[in-house]
Amino acid sequence: MSKDAFRARLEGTAAAIESLLDRLLSSSPMPGEIARPPRVLDAMRYAMLGGGKRLRPHLVVETARLFGREDEGVLRAAAAVECVHGYSLVHDDLPAMDDDELRRGKPTVHRAFDVATAILAGDGLLTLAFDMLADTPTDPDPAVRIALVLALSRASGLGGMVGGQMLDLEAEGRFAADGKPIAGSEEDTLRLQAMKTGAILAASVDMGAIIGRAEDSQRNALAAYGRALGQAFQVADDLLDAEGEADLVGKATGKDAARGKATLVSLYGVDGARSRLRRLVDEARDSLTAFGPAGDALARTAVFVAERQS
Repeated sequence: MSKDAFRARLEGTAAAIESLLDRLLSSSPMPGEIARPPRVLDAMRYAMLGGGKRLRPHLVVETARLFGREDEGVLRAAAAVECVHGYSLVHDDLPAMDDDELRRGKPTVHRAFDVATAILAGDGLLTLAFDMLADTPTDPDPAVRIALVLALSRASGLGGMVGGQMLDLEAEGRFAADGKPIAGSEEDTLRLQAMKTGAILAASVDMGAIIGRAEDSQRNALAAYGRALGQAFQVADDLLDAEGEADLVGKATGKDAARGKATLVSLYGVDGARSRLRRLVDEARDSLTAFGPAGDALARTAVFVAERQS
């Protein structure tokens, strides 16, 4: 798949997700809801609309496409992942967490609104994600909907993203008596990153396989792809923080080094991290061999993750 063809697919999914989220985050209450307070709704829309590559939805959509599944239900599952991702960014940016002022080149939600509204907006996005997955339009088979809920829950909860964020705070020395960063081993760093970042990316691939009714062998191959892709994404992220320009990245850079935080760049150096990134891209692409040309979009995604500038 050419770079232009891939970009068209990525942008097409992003546009479809934007449209769906715009509808889901309208002012009209859904059945069973009482009312949608404007301020928190505005904050949720601010967090979710008008920006982002929509990489995680893209992974859901392209994986489901391997099995001939292309419909509104797939987009709903993809939008659910994006809502969890959006909630995590809103909460990560809070003063009690990373205390960031910029996200995607604009003020973070707690800066544009206030801290209390940002917390509630994140809570709203998280619950909306599982609302979508549990609802019949996502898939007529309740067993599939349950499997989707389970996959996203496990990836985003205590043993996944939430737990990874706690490990990240601990590594920064937040709870140490002297407040100094804790020097993590390679194993510690890889575990933290697999939980905080990699788990949701891998789950996006798995959810596409679930809704596409993949066979066990196909799902296993895609799980290997998802793990390698998640690691590649984090290595690229560490390199962007070390070398990227804030204007291009859309947020502050150089934060990891300033905090004395262990990353794959600090462990391996820039050249070592780049070498690891190339190996992970190859590993991700090799995992798709059984799918032939149908897997080209996912293979190209691994390259895109490694080459991204934001």
